[in-house]
Amino acid sequence: MNPPAEQHPAFPMARRCPFGPPEEYAKLRASEPVSRATLKVNGKPAWLITKHEHIKKVLGDSRVSANLKLPGYPLQVPVPEEMLQAVPLTFLSMDPPDHTVQRRMLAPEFSVRRMRELRPRVQQIVDERIDAMLAAGGPVDLMTALALPVPSLVICELLGVPYEDHARFETWAGQIMSRDIGEEERGRAHYELDRYVDGLVTAKESEPGDDMISRLIGKNRAEPAVGHADIVSMARLMLVTGHETTANMIALGTLALLEHPEQLAAVTADPDLLPRAVEELLRYFSISDSGTARVALEDIEIGGTLIRAGEGILPLNNAANHDEDVFADPDTLDIHREEARSHLAFGYGVHQCIGQNLARLELDVVYGTLFRRVPGLRLAASPEDLRFKDDAIVFGVYELPVTW
Repeated sequence: MNPPAEQHPAFPMARRCPFGPPEEYAKLRASEPVSRATLKVNGKPAWLITKHEHIKKVLGDSRVSANLKLPGYPLQVPVPEEMLQAVPLTFLSMDPPDHTVQRRMLAPEFSVRRMRELRPRVQQIVDERIDAMLAAGGPVDLMTALALPVPSLVICELLGVPYEDHARFETWAGQIMSRDIGEEERGRAHYELDRYVDGLVTAKESEPGDDMISRLIGKNRAEPAVGHADIVSMARLMLVTGHETTANMIALGTLALLEHPEQLAAVTADPDLLPRAVEELLRYFSISDSGTARVALEDIEIGGTLIRAGEGILPLNNAANHDEDVFADPDTLDIHREEARSHLAFGYGVHQCIGQNLARLELDVVYGTLFRRVPGLRLAASPEDLRFKDDAIVFGVYELPVTW
């Protein structure tokens, strides 16, 4: 029998900064892997799923929905109901068949072949940012010098967004991702970002270029599948998620390797280990912990527990990626780990992150280039003094002072 609501743990829970998931996750996996929690944002109940096998089952089940407008969906930020219903869904929050239509339009932009073609340009961007960092001399904030500019530049070029506007959309994205800002400020950020992206799409409808937005417009004209607002929504989603998550992983991965010098020495001695190191870092941090929130469309049973139709579900990727049944000694960073690729950092099922190939490419190039070109890189602050993003939907660090 479930405990009374007032005894349910409050979600989200604080991480064990600078690394590691909340301590409660391991306790829940051991004692109550499908458990009730109370959402801090609105006091409503939701189911927490903490085991790897159960999360895969939820995310692969067509009887659960990603539609955040449905009653019972476990929202992570405060959004007024009228605003929630007025905002168009992104394909991240759509269910098939609508989700399938938009995903098929976007998939060629993130194929393995496309990433292979893109790699020289990503390498050039990374080298240019490191050149500027070295010219400025240490100490520098790695977030502003490298971690944020690289994915921002890449996604801007892919979409056809002027990079000189990056400060504006990065600010709006940060406000949208924050759990701690007010409803009015969040609504204004949504409005400004939508207006900005709508203007870009409208301009490219008249004067297309060699970029993703223009190609989406062209595909849709040749074979109409979506409307103008849908292309705006897709472009907005790519712009926000295309830099925010990777920027935080660049900084956190750098921090972790600097704090684990034996792991760093192994990967610099053998660059062939780098792809495995990237997977291990993605597993280790799982920065988008509850980005796979769902709501049950029908009664379903997970791990022997009945979840009723209309109830919210939070499959916690960070808990799954530290599941002892899948990953030996899961709280230890191990770049030699063979099972690292089994992580769920990019989700699972039909909504698995469409940009994962791009994220892997950027992380591989950044880590490999940074430690090769700046072998004396070291932290310029104590890890305990760093400010971590416990107040945001995507975990990360606000600044990462380094020197060499």
